[in-house]
Amino acid sequence: MQQDDKPAGKASAGKAWSGRFAEPIDELTRRFNASVDFDRRLAPFDIRGSLAHARMLERCGILPAADLEAIERGMARIAEEVRAGTFPWSIEREDVHFNIEHRLTELAGDAGKRLHTARSRNDQVATDMRLWLRDEIDGLAALLQRVRERILDLAERNAATPMPGFTHLQVAQPVTFGHHLMAYFEMFTRDAGRLADCRRRANMLPLGASALAGTSYPIDREWVARELGFDGVCENSLDAVSDRDFAVEFVAAAALAMAHVSRLAEELVLWANPRFGFVRIPDRFCTGSSIMPQKKNPDVPELMRGKTGRVYGSLVALLTLLKAQPLAYNKDNQEDKEPLFDAADTLRDVLAILAELVGGLVAQPQRMLEALREGHSTATDLADYLVRKGLPFRDAHEVVARAVRAAEDSGRELAQLPIAELARFSPLIAPDAVEALTVEGSIAARRHIGGTAPEAVRAAIARARRRLAAG
Repeated sequence: MQQDDKPAGKASAGKAWSGRFAEPIDELTRRFNASVDFDRRLAPFDIRGSLAHARMLERCGILPAADLEAIERGMARIAEEVRAGTFPWSIEREDVHFNIEHRLTELAGDAGKRLHTARSRNDQVATDMRLWLRDEIDGLAALLQRVRERILDLAERNAATPMPGFTHLQVAQPVTFGHHLMAYFEMFTRDAGRLADCRRRANMLPLGASALAGTSYPIDREWVARELGFDGVCENSLDAVSDRDFAVEFVAAAALAMAHVSRLAEELVLWANPRFGFVRIPDRFCTGSSIMPQKKNPDVPELMRGKTGRVYGSLVALLTLLKAQPLAYNKDNQEDKEPLFDAADTLRDVLAILAELVGGLVAQPQRMLEALREGHSTATDLADYLVRKGLPFRDAHEVVARAVRAAEDSGRELAQLPIAELARFSPLIAPDAVEALTVEGSIAARRHIGGTAPEAVRAAIARARRRLAAG
């Protein structure tokens, strides 16, 4: 989007760069080159950045006060037109920046033409995108807060609800449903932290870098940074206009957040299946079948799972876009916006509905408990019991493995074997082994930080609520 501040020629009237060209751009190229259909969402941020730039120019004696007043009046009118949906967008004017500049010139005359002094579309669009992304991250942070609050509420109600813990999707050991949910709280907390880190690095001002080399005008970049709420200025003009790390970093963070959404969505799909029956998903998040009247399909979790690939695609697109680009700005970078916008839109919509979905989930404790009665879920506890009796763990592992095989051969669960029968595998097994073989005993024994005992889960929830309250 590099711009030369030259008078418009007859060949392409209305173009800010037209004086250089002897023939007008053809219609196909015009449409191929235009970005206004998707970058118009930057309009509020373009206006904010332009007003800060104009006020800085006036403070530095570069722009007359009367021109600043005309620009401010014109921008106020444009902002209202954008909000009302009456702004006259035109593909003839290529992008959001030229559209606003053209309208400002209609409203403010020559003052509108002077606004572009000491800047280029290169540093202008980089500034707009950082302003937009900053606001997006703030909105996503609020949504992640809501998702985590819903997870905590559901986990608290189920801090003592036993369910199977799985590895390789096979019953492994007993946990509580609350403990399982708290794993997702941790994932989404890391996502919030990554977005906060991304915001910090994105919150540096490119404006003042101009096309690539800075400007000969006596500008005050630090004043503009303060006016727009940036933490500082980009230190190198070449990097300022060509850097899109902030976009890649955001989409990478969004992709990882979507991976966590997808993992939870997959579990909800499994848990809602009658073969599991661990949760009931409210009807408002499901659909039926056009042919099978009994069906209740978990469409919302499935679609969340599917949309994850969409955000992954945006990440790959941005990384590929930047690959091998020489300094400084290149037109390739016009292609940064659609993947960035789509990733943000997708993550925002998914998190909003996920919060409501989690808030509506109803656990089915009886089905979870029934599942724990299959798969010898307390086998490790029996091995630990033997270790406490003095048997080396590897030997204890072998003893219990043989007992499990015997139980399976007889069509029973390990916990159903009488103590006398278990004692045949090791003389160390005594009547007090019964406690180790119960689901309740297994869960209660893990009361350390990070463990699944109800008291440990409740303590983790309390700590998590304090973390959320502290921001």
